[in-house]
Amino acid sequence: MSSEDTAICVNNLSKCYHIYDSPRNRLKQFLLPRIQRVSGGVPKQYFQEFWALKDISFEVKKGESVGIVGRNGSGKSTLLQIITGTLSPTDGRVETRGRIAALLELGSGYSPDFTGRENVYLNGSLLGFTRLQIDDKFDAIAAFADIGQYLDQPVRTYSSGMLVRLAFAVQVQVDPDILIIDEALAVGDALFQKRCFQRIEKLVSDGTTLLFVSHDQESVRTLTNRAILLNRGKCSAWGLSSDVVLEYRRQLHDEESTYFSSLVKEIGSRASGSHRNLSGSEAEAVRTGTPDLNKTRQQRLSFGDGQVRIVKVQTLDGESKPCSVYYPGDTLRIRVVCEAQESATKLNIAVRLRNKEGVKIYSWGTLNQDMVALATNSPVPLFWSRQIASGEVVEVLLECKCDLGVNLYEVQASISFEETPDYMSQRMLHWVDEAAFFQVLMKKDEYFFGGVVDLEMRASW
Repeated sequence: MSSEDTAICVNNLSKCYHIYDSPRNRLKQFLLPRIQRVSGGVPKQYFQEFWALKDISFEVKKGESVGIVGRNGSGKSTLLQIITGTLSPTDGRVETRGRIAALLELGSGYSPDFTGRENVYLNGSLLGFTRLQIDDKFDAIAAFADIGQYLDQPVRTYSSGMLVRLAFAVQVQVDPDILIIDEALAVGDALFQKRCFQRIEKLVSDGTTLLFVSHDQESVRTLTNRAILLNRGKCSAWGLSSDVVLEYRRQLHDEESTYFSSLVKEIGSRASGSHRNLSGSEAEAVRTGTPDLNKTRQQRLSFGDGQVRIVKVQTLDGESKPCSVYYPGDTLRIRVVCEAQESATKLNIAVRLRNKEGVKIYSWGTLNQDMVALATNSPVPLFWSRQIASGEVVEVLLECKCDLGVNLYEVQASISFEETPDYMSQRMLHWVDEAAFFQVLMKKDEYFFGGVVDLEMRASW
């Protein structure tokens, strides 16, 4: 490893699988290349290579929390299995320092015919603990799992939620140096997930290194400091979690747009009897999903189809004057200005507020107001029904009372096409991260509360 502070070092890691078209080819690969080599010929290959991972390199410091994101099949689980040692790499190497606790495939490492209690001792011994050490921790494990009398029943009778409760309880109570979680908590109920995240945060604050895989982008953003984005087995982005999650969302948007564009082209080619192939650069961009590194930071902070673009976002006070500092009770206005590149309708202009810790505080848009009007049969005009002409500039003013706690806040702005007025069929036209910033302070002698939002609580006696 490069230093004593490094917990995980991944160096040029690759994993290749052999894909056979038939069992016959598998048998041929086992026998014929040996015969061909003995006879002086060139061995023939009877399989196709599939690289689940290709040249992955990164380092994780002790006590650091790192997220891993990517679509299904991008290589996330393969990477974690190699790091934990349950899978061997084709090329490259992985070095780890300290005891590793991992929650990978649900139920892996648990004997279905053993009781929960017996599996606790079995897994504890696999982690290097003596029976006496497990005895000392058993009550804490049982309390966290909270599965009652089922602890003495065979694991094969457990539901998926009960199994992940027991597995997580064992892994976090043994105080690991490195904790690896691969989407396992998704099967737990909301209350258990809350307890898990609280326990994870405590472990990280106590110096445990965390590798966390999840499709929940907000969890990755809030639980981890840095993140890696995998795309078809390659590292597509590596850096601050907020930047990597944005790049992930941009890739998802681009792939979705490419998919729907291909459908339109296919329908058009069927009608006209012609088909245009993608150019070499277009095909490579679609195949790899590689981001354009020549873009400016402002361009990298935004994505969308571009029919309507956000040109300006401002935070204003109650008199519509530019403002960046607010106190609880002040009026917060957010002005979003958009310009149509072509005519459009069924639009939604929205904002999302995040604090400096990356937690989403609130999201709301014109469609939310339109949905209320539709539900109550209100005669007020709908923004969703408005027809925007090409070249037209549209301004929307979003207003609320500032009931936020002391913090620095980021405004994310978006304009989307909504096929139906219910957020069920959305296409992003333009999304902008870091569109604006504002700060909330507090006059403690006049009005004070703690937390992220003011619930305007009142007392009576």
